[in-house]
Amino acid sequence: MRKLVIHLPKYRLSIHYRLTKRGVPLEQKFIPTTKILNLKYRVGNIYHKFLRHIFEHKTTKKLLGANIALAILGTSFIPQNYIKDTTLVQDGEMASISSETPIHTTIGSQFPVENISISQGYRFFHPGIDLDGVTGDVIRPIKNGIVEKIEYSRIGYGNHVIVNHGNGLESLYAHLSKVDVAEGQNVTTDMKLGEMGATGRSSGDHLHLEIRDHGAPINPLSVLPW
Repeated sequence: MRKLVIHLPKYRLSIHYRLTKRGVPLEQKFIPTTKILNLKYRVGNIYHKFLRHIFEHKTTKKLLGANIALAILGTSFIPQNYIKDTTLVQDGEMASISSETPIHTTIGSQFPVENISISQGYRFFHPGIDLDGVTGDVIRPIKNGIVEKIEYSRIGYGNHVIVNHGNGLESLYAHLSKVDVAEGQNVTTDMKLGEMGATGRSSGDHLHLEIRDHGAPINPLSVLPW
């Protein structure tokens, strides 16, 4: 970049210009020089400038566009693999045998209540979520597991159940009005742990749900199908 300054009686004229050779402009070259990179980009080190130039170049965009088109076209020729049909000839007659891949319906995780209404979210001083409802609403485990602990705290969680899901994952269900399981019991997602309530330190009917990974509380919404 060159600069030409002309001083006039009352003004000063400043002209910025760039000299380039005939042929391909400098900034359009696929493999740039350090001088081109410094002129074209003001921010970043030379390595970042080089990568930015390569990926922004029209040649790269054309190549990427062609590869993406080929990938999309190729997927259209992939046969569906969930049904396999085999045709056999036996005694002069055609017989068709169909086999289907079995579908597993095991639930990964679920909300512990039927009607989902989050009244308070996960944050630093609230290591769980509060699910609104009324006393008597059925509470179910978020995943299959074993009832690890059942306790009562008058000023804390009230009636609460802790379920161990394995691999260091636990879930806690607090403020229950009724508990319908026992310690050491195997529970599945379709079983009833207890009923919603307002026992312990609670401002109203709700379920306080906590999920812990190796003892550390995590955001339940990172595990639940939200």
